[in-house]
Amino acid sequence: MEEEASNTPKLPLHGRVAIVTGASRGIGREIALHLASLGANLVLNYNSSSTQADLLANEIINSSSDSQAITVQADVSDPLQVKKLFDEAEKAFNTNPHILVTSAGVLNPQFPTIANTTVEDWDTIFNINTRGTFLCCQEAANRLTRGGGGRIITVSSSVVGRNPPGFAAYAASKAAVDTMTRILAKELKGTTITANSVAPGPTATDMFLVGRSEEEVKGAVEGTPLGRIGETKDIAPLVGFLASDAGEWINGQVIRINGGFVV
Repeated sequence: MEEEASNTPKLPLHGRVAIVTGASRGIGREIALHLASLGANLVLNYNSSSTQADLLANEIINSSSDSQAITVQADVSDPLQVKKLFDEAEKAFNTNPHILVTSAGVLNPQFPTIANTTVEDWDTIFNINTRGTFLCCQEAANRLTRGGGGRIITVSSSVVGRNPPGFAAYAASKAAVDTMTRILAKELKGTTITANSVAPGPTATDMFLVGRSEEEVKGAVEGTPLGRIGETKDIAPLVGFLASDAGEWINGQVIRINGGFVV
């Protein structure tokens, strides 16, 4: 039996530590589950959904991949809390993190026009989507492991390529993420850390569905050549590939994953 165990091939992310922000639900949750299935140990960031984060951690720990998981509450727009997130990761797993996925994000479900967007709403969206990504990427650039396996994967949006009315603050915040990620990839030259952005289209999550009418959802379905909106399980495998050694040659890219909704 011991010989059989020793001959079992290791999973692609075995022994690596992945921090996923906004991991308690939606795309972030699915990404965390997928990275765990590839063997990674997970640091699950959440801001308010502690029960959902704890349930996810238990699901990962009890899975067949032998991955471990911890939950860390942190507001990604606060630099001290982002530092704490990375400190907790290093303390829990006794190593520098290998992978960062910035999935935390917010959207105003009322979809106000620019004329009706409040300064407070604009600031909230940029604080989480852009400032939060910046702070996490800044910490990762200084603290991710060097010499192989270092991956920064930001989560953007295909809405940047569609520019629909009512999405000015959200699209602008994600366009900034795209630009920042491309520059970061160049600045990390010599570290072997890659930086890429994944940009989902309409995906069946609370963020997409809340505030939209049945007709609006139907419009997104009709606008997609594959005849449906995305599911979280459509997004996670791409992130898993980018996080693995197989994705090493992809760097500084913004990859739209939307079934053809935006080209």
